[in-house]
Amino acid sequence: MSDKSHDPNQMTGAAMIVRALIDHGVTDIFGYPGGAVLPIYDEIFQQSQVQHILVRHEQGAGHAAEGYARSTGKPGVALVTSGPGATNMVTPLTDALMDSIPLVCISGQVPTHLIGNDAFQECDTVGITRPCTKHNWLVRDVNDLAKVLHEAFYVATSGRPGPVLVDVPKDVQFATGTYHPPRKSDVHRSYAPRVKGDAMQIRRAVALLANAKRPVIYSGGGVINSGPEATKLLRELVEVTGFPITSTLMGLGAYPASGKNWLGMLGMHGTYEAN
Repeated sequence: MSDKSHDPNQMTGAAMIVRALIDHGVTDIFGYPGGAVLPIYDEIFQQSQVQHILVRHEQGAGHAAEGYARSTGKPGVALVTSGPGATNMVTPLTDALMDSIPLVCISGQVPTHLIGNDAFQECDTVGITRPCTKHNWLVRDVNDLAKVLHEAFYVATSGRPGPVLVDVPKDVQFATGTYHPPRKSDVHRSYAPRVKGDAMQIRRAVALLANAKRPVIYSGGGVINSGPEATKLLRELVEVTGFPITSTLMGLGAYPASGKNWLGMLGMHGTYEAN
């Protein structure tokens, strides 16, 4: 046995994935096994801190992870195999991007030397999911894996939340490298999400509200995603201004339907007066 076996930070790529999930407080993941992720499943089986919830289809894993994120506020995590497993995740990833839901998808990929060779259950996962994620990564070196996983969780949950994908070839899952816990330097310097409102734009919005002849507040899911404080502030704004308020389907609940200023929901299934 080599000396490296005594270093607790030396481990396989598959073990790094499970360790990263634990380090980020993940307790539940949704997945469907396949050949390209079997090393990760072997690691999941060896521990009890992360519970795996088996679905019947990868799309179900993605939507279940979305529902989990919506109801808990924590990022939802999905684990899928290469090729058809990854392509089945496109719908939930797109849904999460449209609805600003923090989602981390870990997909298996064929071994690095087979990428681009039309291998069994291979597809260009990073290319396919680029338009429907905040960011995605293909990890070709096991020593980059810890950094990428930590960055993925940060990107998914910071700024405007959204889905991310980490594509991990099978040989990277088997390879041994050095793991490190999350640290500030893991995040790429070019990623700097806006976390404060633009004061100039807010002043312009206030002026438009103040001078409007027939004002209507049109609220959406962003109010709910922003947390209970945002909902409270919206209700205060309606109370102070007396403006009528309507909402999208995603924004329902931010203002009570019993409120005297409520017009009902907008959109295809909305009320006549709101539309």
